[in-house]
Amino acid sequence: MKAALLVESLTGNTWKAAEMVAGHLQDEGWSITGLDPLRKPTHSALQDADLVMIGTWVHGAFIIGQAPWAIGAINALPSIGGKKVVNFCTFALNPGRTLGAMEKAATRLGGDVVGGMALHRSKLAAHTEEFAARLVGALV
Repeated sequence: MKAALLVESLTGNTWKAAEMVAGHLQDEGWSITGLDPLRKPTHSALQDADLVMIGTWVHGAFIIGQAPWAIGAINALPSIGGKKVVNFCTFALNPGRTLGAMEKAATRLGGDVVGGMALHRSKLAAHTEEFAARLVGALV
């Protein structure tokens, strides 16, 4: 399986999570066609990928109003029609409906959303390992 990762990160947590997930997937024999900022995707990496992974951080006022920070950038992506898509977000307190909003955006772009996971920023090691294991189990 070949995956392209597109990431929006403010403090580095979401980027670190993407790197960790990519490493776990590579350990399982997957190829990573690209790990790019969400706002600057490498088009060839997207074309070569079987799976597009979209990651962003959650913003909001403590426990209300949570949303994916990069929803505008997700909406501006090129078409990902025919690609499987998995979304992920990093959060501090509560991810709210972030994954649902990301799913709607990716679906509008033509992606076939097959899942997603919210990753707590203080538990990245455990959550990224679990996320990658779920992906491998579901998509191989």
